[in-house]
Amino acid sequence: MSREQRGPNEKLGAVLALAGISNAGLARRVNDLGAQRGLTLRYDKTSVARWVSKGMVPQGAAPHLIAAAIGQKLGRPVPLHEIGLADADPAPEVGLAFPRDVGQAVRSATELYRLDLAGRRAGAGGIWQSLAGSFAVSAYATPASRWLITPADSSVAREVNPSEGPGAPIKVGHSDVRKLREAAEDARRWDSKYGGGDWRSSMVPECLRVEAAPLLLGSYSDDVGRSLFGAAAELTRLAGWMAFDTGQQEAAQRYYIQALRLARAAADVPLGGYVLASMSLQATYRGFGDEGVDLAQAALERNRGLATARTMSFFRLVEARAHARAGDAQAAGTALKAAEGWLERSRPGDNDPSWLGFYGYDRFAADAAECYRDLKAPRQVRRFTEQALSKPTEEFVRSHGLRLVVSAVAELESGNLDAACEQGVRAVEVAGRISSARTTEYVKDLLHRLEPYGDEPRVVELRERARPLLMAPAG
Repeated sequence: MSREQRGPNEKLGAVLALAGISNAGLARRVNDLGAQRGLTLRYDKTSVARWVSKGMVPQGAAPHLIAAAIGQKLGRPVPLHEIGLADADPAPEVGLAFPRDVGQAVRSATELYRLDLAGRRAGAGGIWQSLAGSFAVSAYATPASRWLITPADSSVAREVNPSEGPGAPIKVGHSDVRKLREAAEDARRWDSKYGGGDWRSSMVPECLRVEAAPLLLGSYSDDVGRSLFGAAAELTRLAGWMAFDTGQQEAAQRYYIQALRLARAAADVPLGGYVLASMSLQATYRGFGDEGVDLAQAALERNRGLATARTMSFFRLVEARAHARAGDAQAAGTALKAAEGWLERSRPGDNDPSWLGFYGYDRFAADAAECYRDLKAPRQVRRFTEQALSKPTEEFVRSHGLRLVVSAVAELESGNLDAACEQGVRAVEVAGRISSARTTEYVKDLLHRLEPYGDEPRVVELRERARPLLMAPAG
């Protein structure tokens, strides 16, 4: 399964020793990461020994999986050159940079948009399959710190010389920007109703490539440019959120970083905070509660005195989620109380951003329930899920499914097996109508919690109802 032989790969051997990973341990990690992306790999300790002692280079996605496996153990990204595999088929580090210069920021974002299309042409999973498991929360450190230091560029006006490329350069106007914003609004509705893996949602990366990229590379005034960068940031964040919902964590991370950089060019501090909140939710979901707290607090810090009360409420709610995942009940409770207080101060006439249209008391209650689930307080979970489930489900189908699972967990932890299974059945029915790997993961977690009651008829019935969902392709 290796295609090339050179001298011993001393770099790989040294990094493995630094990470404290055995040959068998690396082989197991690589196989597991491959399985997460539907790859059947059968590496063993002998395979790794060949990579190290004989310098053999594994095929396909394996070099990137090796880097990801070592990076997970070290807690930081590991580039291919560090492990002596830089001459393997490159998966570019596109999208991870947070350039200081606006022109470089445009190139970084548009390169990412083109990469996504190349990935889709390459087959199922494309380039993101090669990057399987390469999410590293430490990659958010530089973008967050640079955004905190300078949340807005001094000028973003751009004039394109016709000699710079083929065809006449696009002169961007406000009407072009409005089209992008309309696309973002449509995408938000699709995502909430059908899930990030639905074909409607999959059109967002195409919109970025076909519509947004040529505009970003065109000519525009500072005023039009600010608005353009803001619209592109919204769409890019949405692409990240949809990737996150379908389990493509590595793609989501790159979209989020570019969305934050575009928000800085737009001089839109609340939008930048929203991107940071999305990063925080991803970090929290992946089990990095402390880093999730840092990202949520970065969103809060720059928005004091700028964002509306409802926006600040959402940022404090995201902070509470991270505190709860980190196991800090007191900090989570304080953040929840602050989030509720900000929400009570909000008024219908406030100039809330359009992207916050999803947030109200039902969403506050839903996230509060998840906080208390993580803190193992089922009575509080039940109280908040009752509030969260009171809202009609037509528009926010995925959210309703997630809330049903959280409710089922609370019932189970309260000793109400029948009620837990009843809510579980409802959750499975909702999950079957959308395309969301995240919702499926919630259902899997519920079934895992029900394993001690596996012989109970209601549990057997739930497991059978969930079987088609769990067997369906991810995303």
